[in-house]
Amino acid sequence: MSNLLNNPHVLEKARAEFDKLVGQEKLVEEADVAKLPYLQSIISETLRLYPAAPLLVPHSASEICSIEGYEIPKDAIVMVNAWAIQRDPNLWDDALSFKPERFEEGKEMSDQIYKLMPFGLGRRACPGMVLAQHVLGLTLGSLIQCFEWERVSEKKIDMTEGQGLTMPKVQPLEAMCKASQLGKKLLCF
Repeated sequence: MSNLLNNPHVLEKARAEFDKLVGQEKLVEEADVAKLPYLQSIISETLRLYPAAPLLVPHSASEICSIEGYEIPKDAIVMVNAWAIQRDPNLWDDALSFKPERFEEGKEMSDQIYKLMPFGLGRRACPGMVLAQHVLGLTLGSLIQCFEWERVSEKKIDMTEGQGLTMPKVQPLEAMCKASQLGKKLLCF
């Protein structure tokens, strides 16, 4: 939500996608989430910039191996800094900017898949990844669809990250909202 409020054009594009693909008569359902590519792009871009856990689960090298020219001894603990990889300007154009369009279909996606790793990669990826993405899609979709959102002031929302395993924001999000037409209907206003 913080990224959407700091980028109102993205929020408007998401609303337009909802109006076109879901309509204003029904609440987004699980089956709808897969049909909303821009919503998926917003989620991917948010997870790229703000992964739930900046360091992936530690791994142990079962044998001597080489990673990017560094020799890793057997039984060494390997920590992957997903936060740094997903913000690396050598891997991402305009790496620190919130641009969901970088994940839209038709863009060069072949290597994007391996640079985006908020849940890890391969067989040791988080087993809850699919559930998390569905829940994120339904939750964010419902918030976009049922409410009209604004910042509490003209000042952009502070995105400074705090300390901790999950990188909370230093300043919690404060926003103003009012029920949309669908929100009024569903909330019985």
